[in-house]
Amino acid sequence: MRLIVVVGARPNFIKVGPLVPALRAAGHQTDIVHTGQHYDELMSDVFFTDLNIPEPAWFLDVGSGTHAVQTGVAMMRLEELLIEQRPDALIVVGDVNSTLAGALAAAKIGIPCVHLEAGLRSWDMSMPEEVNRLVTDQLSSMHLTPVAEADENLVAENIDRDRIHLVGNIMAESVLRHAREIEGRQTCAAHGHTPGEYLLSTIHRPENTDRPENMAAILSAFASAPLPVLMPVHPRTRPLLAEFGVDESHSRITLIDPVGYLDMLALQRDAAAIVTDSGGIQEEACMLGVPCVTIRRNTERAITVEVGANRLVRAEQESILAGIDEALAGPRDWERPDRWDDQVARRVTEALAGGIKPLSGVE
Repeated sequence: MRLIVVVGARPNFIKVGPLVPALRAAGHQTDIVHTGQHYDELMSDVFFTDLNIPEPAWFLDVGSGTHAVQTGVAMMRLEELLIEQRPDALIVVGDVNSTLAGALAAAKIGIPCVHLEAGLRSWDMSMPEEVNRLVTDQLSSMHLTPVAEADENLVAENIDRDRIHLVGNIMAESVLRHAREIEGRQTCAAHGHTPGEYLLSTIHRPENTDRPENMAAILSAFASAPLPVLMPVHPRTRPLLAEFGVDESHSRITLIDPVGYLDMLALQRDAAAIVTDSGGIQEEACMLGVPCVTIRRNTERAITVEVGANRLVRAEQESILAGIDEALAGPRDWERPDRWDDQVARRVTEALAGGIKPLSGVE
């Protein structure tokens, strides 16, 4: 089978790391198209290096823009590519704008779309990612799900059960496959911290960054937290933090540039707890045995809360500090969710071996 895999942003790169070699080993002619949604070295190139991802066959140079602009440009360029290449199927992963663009482009010209990480729901339509997930799943011919709950979400949305395959969490497989590579890697020391004696934080979602009251509460909580905070921050976010008096001179919050995949895993492994609004980091923390505090109204990774690895808190100082205290005091011996293992890519190839059922009306 001739397959094209769409990537565009950090979470995509992590997920295709184990996937593409497995597809090629199974005999599929598999190429990667990089839309360029994340395009600079810190957010793109370093992940290809860390994860040993094959060089993309095509780079579409979509760049930044509003959600509509980014999705629209990616869709037009993907459509041109798909018309020229005519693969047997297009594989899209996750919930970024490039994922939706790929599903739309493929559906318009009758190429089956396979969605890896299908069926996750936050039930919050104010999240751009939720819109991407919903539309992508309606346009996909095959749904590869990470948890059993995702299967039920899809069935409730009138997706045929024979299109749904519970393969597990490909993000978890990536963590397991790279765990040995971070042994002895002391990334935190390079930034002035000691293992087990800091909090690691990433904050990037609009529900927090676009609301001054949320950012004020988050940063106030960090300033009062029981441990110092190490915070990788994209350069575009630094001016926003500076408005709240947080810069390189802050006594409790250390700002650093974004780091590569392996360094980020090492920082997570060595943190006393993680405070984030990222979906992927909730999963990685769960796999690494590090308690997580998620500052969001909801999460599509509800399984991490169910097993005890994660807790949801409001963007309020008292709620955040209470979540941090609970995370630091709580156990770290939760059970990993079912099929969060190193066999996910193999299950994907097994699902593909059964054939892709075209959408109604497609010959």
